[in-house]
Amino acid sequence: MSNTSINTAQNVNINYNISSLGYRITGILIDLVIMLVYLIILGYIENGMGQLFDNFTTFGLSQLLFLPIAFYSLFFNVIFNGRTPGKFVVGTKVVKIDGSPATWSDYLITWMLRLVDIWVISPGIGVMSIIFSDKNQRLGDMASDTIVIDTRKKTKISHTILEDVKEDYEPTFLTVNLLNDSDVNEIKEIYRLAGESRDYETLKMLRLKVESLLQVNSDLRDGIFVRTVLKDYSYLTQGN
Repeated sequence: MSNTSINTAQNVNINYNISSLGYRITGILIDLVIMLVYLIILGYIENGMGQLFDNFTTFGLSQLLFLPIAFYSLFFNVIFNGRTPGKFVVGTKVVKIDGSPATWSDYLITWMLRLVDIWVISPGIGVMSIIFSDKNQRLGDMASDTIVIDTRKKTKISHTILEDVKEDYEPTFLTVNLLNDSDVNEIKEIYRLAGESRDYETLKMLRLKVESLLQVNSDLRDGIFVRTVLKDYSYLTQGN
């Protein structure tokens, strides 16, 4: 299984595994089973409609009921942020290659090209592109600049928030002395978890809470603000 690393705007290195071909195929097979069950149910529904409506109406309704199959992956990826039911089961997820969340337009591109590298021509095209690409990408992934990651294991975050700062470091927020070790440990942990899951809303809430505790109002971006506070606390409590 390949391993890759991203560097966020907060200078946090996040390491995570790229999903293997086996897990991707397993996820697709699970989705196919779900679609097959739906098609079987749809067959019974069509038989019932045939007894109630004329052939033209039955055909039209059947085409409408087939839409969930046609847009299956697109719908679930958009609704569940890069996951279909199959991806949920095997623990994989679609993200941008830089680790940021994929957008609906990215899902649309991968869905459209799925017709080329999986369904219409041959599944072998998608399989071969995954095998021979550096980040296990099929054509749709390459076009949308996305990858499929393995979320079963927690990502490992390497950071230097509380490492020794230089002697000539100048603290920005002197009111960090209003915090104690317990506060800082909690801030650090929330920051770590928010970075790990790329939960920018939680990071924003953390920033607002810290600002209220320090009685400051900063123009720094959320992640940079929290990092600066932690560095300031580290510097001042080290007795520099």
